[in-house]
Amino acid sequence: MKKGLIDVISLGCSKNLIDSERLLRRLAAKGYAVRHDPPSPSGEWVVVNTCGFIQDAKEESIDMILQLGQLKKTRKIGRLVVMGCLSERYMDQLKAEIPEVDVWYGKFDWKSFIDTLPQHSGLKDAEPKEWERTLTTPDFSTYLKISEGCNRYCAFCAIPLITGRHTSRPIEEILEETTDLVGKGVKEFNIIAQDLSSYGTDLYQRHALPELIDRMAGIPGVEWIRLHYAYPSDFPMELLDVMAKHANVCKYIDIALQHIDDGVLSNMRRHITGEETRRLLAEMRRRLPDLKIRTTLMVGFPGEDEKAFNALLDFVREQRFERMGAFAYSEEDDTWAARNLPDTISPEEKQRRLDTLMQLQQEIALGRNEEMIGTTVKVLVERVEGETRIGRTQWDSPEVDPEVYVRGSSAEPGEFINVKITGAEPFELFGELV
Repeated sequence: MKKGLIDVISLGCSKNLIDSERLLRRLAAKGYAVRHDPPSPSGEWVVVNTCGFIQDAKEESIDMILQLGQLKKTRKIGRLVVMGCLSERYMDQLKAEIPEVDVWYGKFDWKSFIDTLPQHSGLKDAEPKEWERTLTTPDFSTYLKISEGCNRYCAFCAIPLITGRHTSRPIEEILEETTDLVGKGVKEFNIIAQDLSSYGTDLYQRHALPELIDRMAGIPGVEWIRLHYAYPSDFPMELLDVMAKHANVCKYIDIALQHIDDGVLSNMRRHITGEETRRLLAEMRRRLPDLKIRTTLMVGFPGEDEKAFNALLDFVREQRFERMGAFAYSEEDDTWAARNLPDTISPEEKQRRLDTLMQLQQEIALGRNEEMIGTTVKVLVERVEGETRIGRTQWDSPEVDPEVYVRGSSAEPGEFINVKITGAEPFELFGELV
């Protein structure tokens, strides 16, 4: 155990990561040495930022807390703090079951932890601004959270129960943060929110995402802006014009569609029909011919019979999504579906449907990638392995999308290069420097 050292372990999504980065910045301002996700925690304090979205994420968070509890018993770490989505939702239950934790915080009150800490050795730093953080991503790339919460209340989703109602950040604050990050070398901005489509509707009583992205794109040094987690219902169509206008707004959007069958969509409380979904996708591709769409689909939701599942397969064949993820429905406590729709589909059948869907998508992904052979694309180098440079195109988000393996380049991470694509696999591209 090292005095004056605080280890922060971040679990779950990129939105959680930003909260951890804000925590790290405030701890450093108080004079503490900080580490993010160390392989061997040994801090005087260890803070775990938990995820509570789905069952697998909850189990990962609990396992991590229990492991750290054992380290505390053997005095390899000092005091243990838990914060984030899991403790926001289940704090009373967790307190009773895991007494090894010294202090519990939810998702939004973690700043109280900073207030309880005495100033450590070293010069006191200036009080960080609300948005300031210590980046844990590569110094040329970051996530940028523009809102918190969600008002949609889909039947299966616990996010509104954890995060509360949708709350947008002011445009001017986001632009200030963007300008500051550009000054620190950030080139790529991955815009995130629980519901990107609703940005501004609370703060400005209008869809303000098109204005925000338009103004961000005009900041010198912003090379790529990529959009994540849009909602298909009430989508701000003016955003497509902004994407077409600016070369530095990636022709990529992450929009979770979940299903295409009207009955399933109704049970999910998605506020959109299958035909409306198709019209939205057609208009997106009409306005942006080089757009690549990432979506997420769900199988095994209550009411999804074989006919509805086959309709989903036909939809995926029809749309040929460039990027797609999927998961099997699992009942989440206190959601509308858990209270009102019996989960009658067996785990084995859910897994069969998931495997079938993802096998189909693997074939489609291979075909989509093979279409790129012979084209020249701009690639952001992320890392170097021997003589190979590995990076991503504008159509590829960090960690979830294909990477490009490039020969013949001496570029360093953070540099852009032009690459001719020479080969393809379902989730990888290969190329050579132009």
